[in-house]
Amino acid sequence: MHSTSRKFQRRSYLFGISMAGLGSILFSGKAILVKLAFTQGANAETLIALRMLMALPLFWVIFWWSTRKKILSTLSLRDQLKIFALGFMGYFLSSYLDFLGLQYISVGLERIVLYLTPTLVLLISYFVLKKSISHLQWYALIVGYLGVIVVFIQDASSTGSMALIGMLLVFASACAYAMYMIGSGEMVKRVGSVRLVVYASSASALLSVIQILIYEPMAVFIQSSQIYWISLLNASLCTVIPMLLIMMAINRIGSPLVAQAGILGPVSTLFMGWAILSESITWTQISGMGLVMGAVWLLVRNDSTKSTANHPAPDPIRELN
Repeated sequence: MHSTSRKFQRRSYLFGISMAGLGSILFSGKAILVKLAFTQGANAETLIALRMLMALPLFWVIFWWSTRKKILSTLSLRDQLKIFALGFMGYFLSSYLDFLGLQYISVGLERIVLYLTPTLVLLISYFVLKKSISHLQWYALIVGYLGVIVVFIQDASSTGSMALIGMLLVFASACAYAMYMIGSGEMVKRVGSVRLVVYASSASALLSVIQILIYEPMAVFIQSSQIYWISLLNASLCTVIPMLLIMMAINRIGSPLVAQAGILGPVSTLFMGWAILSESITWTQISGMGLVMGAVWLLVRNDSTKSTANHPAPDPIRELN
């Protein structure tokens, strides 16, 4: 009996790790698809609008399925405004800055900078919320940012000052999402993760439509078939499907282990960039990536032994940005 139970637990653990790893890899494919779309002449504003418009119906199907037998509480106007603000900060602004940055830097550097989000949550908590940081966490922060500098030097050697612009835009994207993570901690407990994700992404979709209507009203209707296929893949294969995988993995093995499995994201991005976009892989990039992933792994491992009240668990759809 105990042997059967252990085998079941082991299979459940391995299945959870596999889902988390696959979800992380699929999420990372977003940057590859965006880069491919740029080569077809699309711009960041159009890509964000198409991605959100295509993903939104899928999100609402998931929401309907997960809540079909539940009675949902009514949200106050204050809660609705908070969710709208979270959607703007975490999904719209963060995504827009990320897409803009990808025009100037490699997908490897973009993924590594975004991977620093847990360190930004920690720093914001320290400077704004006056939370303490241990010596180990300070050392991890220093190592992580040294790793980003190493990879940045590699990009700057080929693209010059444009690499700095791109890195700053992506770093601003990570900052915006870190603020979303901190602000969404209480809301997740009250509203639920799926409901918050769907409502916030709906706000982001609305904002992206308003943006494209101001920027170029007909842009979403005049793209090539390649852009529409890329956007559909981005919305489904690199957004909604990995979100489901990550959420199922969290239910099976918990957020800390899922976050550690997310280490596959930067690694897979580097090799997909090499295989699909012909971006180079150097020992400098690998070394910098190793420093960043090691630093974040230490932070996640350290945080898993404490209460997550001060540092919210990773959002299942972090790669919406």
